[in-house]
Amino acid sequence: MSDTPVDASKRTWLIASGCVGAAGVAGVAVPLVSSFQPSELAKAAGAAVEVDISALKPGEKITVEWRGKPVWIMKRTPEMLASLKKVTPELTDPNSERNNVPTPEYAKNEWRSRKEDVFVAIGICTHLGCSPSDKFTPGPQPSLPDNWQGGFLCPCHGSTFDLAGRAFKNKPAPDNLEIPPYMYLSDTRLLIGDDKKA
Repeated sequence: MSDTPVDASKRTWLIASGCVGAAGVAGVAVPLVSSFQPSELAKAAGAAVEVDISALKPGEKITVEWRGKPVWIMKRTPEMLASLKKVTPELTDPNSERNNVPTPEYAKNEWRSRKEDVFVAIGICTHLGCSPSDKFTPGPQPSLPDNWQGGFLCPCHGSTFDLAGRAFKNKPAPDNLEIPPYMYLSDTRLLIGDDKKA
């Protein structure tokens, strides 16, 4: 031990500056650690979206947003469903077998949906990302073939899709429209963005 007397003011100054330093480290560490967590906006952007389709009538389509993308929900009429068989030979990938735009197993069927009459798809063209327009009325129309059965037309480069979002041959869009993960919560409520039962 030293015989030098202890300077009380120096000790107080060292303790005070140590406390301030510790508070500063905590003040920096808390925001730094919390920045590793996804923001509320990021959580919301990926969150599943619940949709009530009870008011959707046959032949109508609504659009909801999921992850910043337009998701179409359409209730097809029996005539619309019958048109799907008529166009099969004209399609690039009628059975959704290609993997460029993965299709959930429950949508690998002629109507590309869990239920025949309700179609759910991301409304973004697989060519360059434009949003196709509704062309549900069958028959000759500008930019469409004379034997048009109804579907979607991308106004950017003329890609066409049938009423199941399947791409027609010899058009710029290389793949069918993407089917998002989704499931039914009830007969009239859909959950877009999640297809796993808890």
